[in-house]
This record gives sequence, structure tokens and C-alpha cells, in this order.
Amino acid sequence: MKQRIACFLLLIFCSTAWGQSKTDSLMAALNRAIEMSAEYDQAKVQAIQQLKQLAGRIPAADLSARFTVYQQLYEEYKIFNYDSAYNYARKLQQTATDLADPLRSDLARIKLSFILLSSGMFKEAYDSLQNIRLAGFPDSLKADYYSLMARYYYDLGDYDNDQYHTPGYNRKATEYTDSALQLFPPQSFAYNYYNGLKNIRNGKREEASHYFQILMNDTGLSHHELALTASTLSDNYIQSGKIDTAIHLLILAAIADIKSSTKETAAIFNLSAILFKQGDLKSASTYIEKALNDAFSYGARQRKIQVSAILPLIEAEKVSRVENEKRTVITYAAIVTLLLMALVALIIVIFRQLRKLKIAQQIITEANSKQQEINNKLSEANKFKDEYIGYFFNGNSEFYAKMEKFKKNLEVKVNDRKLEEIRMLANTINIKKEKEELLGNFDRIFLKLFPHFIEEFNTLFAREDQIQLKENELLNTDLRIFALIRMGIHDSENIARILEYSVNTINTYKTKIKNKSIIPNEEFEQRIMGIKSI
Repeated sequence: MKQRIACFLLLIFCSTAWGQSKTDSLMAALNRAIEMSAEYDQAKVQAIQQLKQLAGRIPAADLSARFTVYQQLYEEYKIFNYDSAYNYARKLQQTATDLADPLRSDLARIKLSFILLSSGMFKEAYDSLQNIRLAGFPDSLKADYYSLMARYYYDLGDYDNDQYHTPGYNRKATEYTDSALQLFPPQSFAYNYYNGLKNIRNGKREEASHYFQILMNDTGLSHHELALTASTLSDNYIQSGKIDTAIHLLILAAIADIKSSTKETAAIFNLSAILFKQGDLKSASTYIEKALNDAFSYGARQRKIQVSAILPLIEAEKVSRVENEKRTVITYAAIVTLLLMALVALIIVIFRQLRKLKIAQQIITEANSKQQEINNKLSEANKFKDEYIGYFFNGNSEFYAKMEKFKKNLEVKVNDRKLEEIRMLANTINIKKEKEELLGNFDRIFLKLFPHFIEEFNTLFAREDQIQLKENELLNTDLRIFALIRMGIHDSENIARILEYSVNTINTYKTKIKNKSIIPNEEFEQRIMGIKSI
């Protein structure tokens, strides 16, 4: 497994571009690892339980053996749970005191400082580190101290993240890193890792890549070491603007963290932040929840603060999408209702015209003296009928085709439980656009029948009260009300239903317009009806 992961990292390091399919494959692997995280944690807990049982069997007087087991328990907990790691670090201190062993006492203080720093308790970590005496330390312990001080200043610089204090913290961190590097065995993991880290922090990306490539060629790294390598190297690619490669590295780091039951980690948090910026809300939400659970499980204060900064943004988007999904059926119903209203309006127009046609035909049979007038009305009615029947059936055909396609797609998505795609499908329906298209079609057909309607309508007003249409506007609400009246729809209730206004609003519009006219109110609609079609 370690060899495969190392090879995978090497491929990413050497590759200049990865396709979306590779990202999807890696994310699928991460999702599987998240699903199995409880199993990895259970294995971790079992190992801890075995050590606790071992500690329980050690005689109280054998302080040296007890110190060794406490140190093993501390190592198990230090990236798994802050409270327990802190507890065993204190037990190490107490046992070292009982042994009257200054070297072990300082070793315990370094362990305690690491935990305090991992939890974001910078002041407490600093106070603990300042009490450590380096005199008599072996090189390995000095190296641990210097590398911990380097991490302290790097983390403090990241926490402040300003132009005043951060550069100074980074300089101190580099100084401590250099001191540690003099003591680390050459070609060891710590030697290469801290060389790479120092060069990343100093903007020397090519030099950093050299050391990290050495680590990625090492098939003997643990999952935790692989996670540290991949996560830190991702910063190098972020600085270079190679975000896709950085994402791949963070995914691999997150997988390795899960497999090692590492709860004190930034990889999955950084991954969720990048994916959120790229608009992948679903994945970002999944990973930020994992990051939050890890932060609370470990007790990392600074990680909780980081997560709390982005979590509300992601949660707000999630709530918005859930609400949109809930509104999908309502939106569908609203669209159907709107189109049915349009259909009813067109049917009313058609039947009114057909009724006029029948009346005209009856007048023809009863009075030859009005033959010409009746013929004119019949001709006009026929034009209305032809235009609007054609519009009615064409509109219905398009409407039912849309509804059939929408219904089939919706059934497929519902059966597959693809809520995200259902939301996207619902978003393709634009009620406002459908309504605007409906009214636009009415305007075009009406003006085709009455091309001089606007000019003749304006002759009924003084120049300052005449209607001036906006650019690309065929009819406005004032004109549309009286266009419907000219089409034979005189009832305010029908007009209100067609235009989706209240009856009171329609009556108010009509009264306001008539009051502005130079024609007496009682004659106004007669003059409107006198406007001729083509």
C-alpha cells in the first residue's frame, strides 16, 4: 500500500497536467476512505487499549517501564486526541520527576509543548518551551526542540498572517530550522522534510521540490509521513498557480491522514477551501464536515477557528440548495398554472371571436343592407381567429413538448435520487422568462393585426400624456390592457387574470388612463374599438 501511494505521489509530482477524470477518481478514493474512517479509528483505539492494558500490568515501582509505555501512549494520541495526549504528557512529566531524571523531564516538556502547539495554545506552548534546558541534551533531542521551535514560529506567522509580524516569525522559524538541520541525520525523513519546508517558506520552489521528490521516492514512509509530504508540497504548487496538482496532493494527503487516524490535520480543510472557491459545493461541504469532525475530535482550537470561517459560507449554500430542491415541485406547479392561465386567456379570445363570427353570420342572413359592414367584421374576426388559433396550437405544442421532456428528465433524476441534478433541471425553468415570452408573443401578434394601434391610441391624449415606449418594448401595461379590450376582452376580471394583476389594479389603470385622455371617459373605449386592423 505504501509503495502504491508513493508511486502515485511521484506521478503527480512529475505530471504537468491532470484531467478532470483523474481528479474524480482521486476524490472517489477519498470518499471511500471517509466512509471507512471509523474502521481505521477503531484499529487505532484497539492499539491504544492494548498499551493501556500493558501499563496496567507494570508494577508501580517500575517507573522506567511506566515512562516508556506512557511515551508510547502519548505517541498514539498526539495526532489523535489532544486531551488524552496532554494527559499522558503530564504523566510523563510526573514520572520523570519521580525518577529525578532531568533529561526525561525535558523530553516530557517537549512532548507537552508539541501538544499545546497542535491545539493552537501558542502562549502555553511558548512558556513550556522556554523552560527547557538544552545543556546535556543528545543531538536527537536538540533536533526535536529546534524543529518544534521552528514549527511554533511558522504556525504563529500563519496565524497572524500580516505584513508586520509574520516576516519576523518566519525568519526566526528559518533560524531554528537551520539549527535542527545540522543535527538531523542526512537523508532522513526529517532532514529532507524540513529542508523542503524551509525552501517553500522562503519562496524557493525548485529547491523545495528537490527534497520532496526524494521523500516521494521513499517507499518506506508511513501514512503520516506521506500525508505531511503531500500536504506541504501542495503549498508549493499553490504558489506556482498549479491548483489542479495541489488538489491531487491534498486529496492524497487527506487519504493518508484518514488511514493513520490523524485528526490534527489541515489537508482536508485546505482541500475543501479550494474546492469551495472553484464552485464544487458538494465536495467542499463533505470535506469541511470531515475537517470539522476531526477538529472537534482532536480538540484543535485554531483548526476550529479556521473551519468556522468557511463553514457558514458552505452551509448557507447548502441551505439555499435544499430550499431550491423543496421549491422544485412548487415551481413546476407554478409554471403549469401560468401556462394554463395563458391557455384559458387564448381560449376566451378565440371563443369570443367565434361568437362574434356567428353573430355576424346571423346579421348577414337578416339584413342585406348591412352586408358590407358585416363582411368587414367577419373578415376581421377571421383574421383574429386564424392568427390566434395558430398561435394557440403552436404555443400548446411547444408547451406540451417542454412539459413532456421535463417530466421524463424529472422522473429519471428522481428515480436515480440525483437531487443536485434535479435542482439543476429545475433551474432550467425560468418562470419570469416564460411569462415575458408569453406577453411578448401576444404583443407581436396583436401589433401584426393592429400595426397602427400605438399611433392611434396616442392621438387620444395631449402630447405630454402620450405613451413613450422604452427601447425594445413592444407594448407596456397601459397599452396591453386596451389591446385586450380591442380584442374583445372587456371584463376587468379576465384582463386581470391574463396579465396577473388584481381587478382593482386593472380598474385603477383604466381610470387613470381615461382621466388623462382628451376624450370623454364614456367614449374612450368606443374610440379604442374603432381602431382598425390591417
